Amino acid sequence: MVTVYGIPNCDSVKKARDWLAAHQVAYVFHDFKKQGASQELLAHWAAVAGWERVLNRQGQTWRKLDAAEQARAVDAASACALMQLHTSLIKRPVINWAGAALTVGWQPDAFKAALAKALT
Repeated sequence: MVTVYGIPNCDSVKKARDWLAAHQVAYVFHDFKKQGASQELLAHWAAVAGWERVLNRQGQTWRKLDAAEQARAVDAASACALMQLHTSLIKRPVINWAGAALTVGWQPDAFKAALAKALT
């Protein structure tokens, strides 16, 4: 099963969900705001995709953090702890393609490759 992790009102998540619908991909949606993100899940994403990729340093939530809190993100463990505390720091969407691949962010080309991998 494909799982999309994100926030429903995020533009990138909306684009990804529209892309999945257009390609007739069934998926489960996991809302960070309501369901959170476990330390284990974040650690897995950091291990697979790299914590630097999963941590969204471009967004408004990052900019609102004070410099001391931003400076805490120095490795996977500290970045994951910060993302668990502030789930809006997670780059969206994160998509688990039925265990075959993991994508982070809005990447239609990567989605095509991940979908092909998931279908084999």
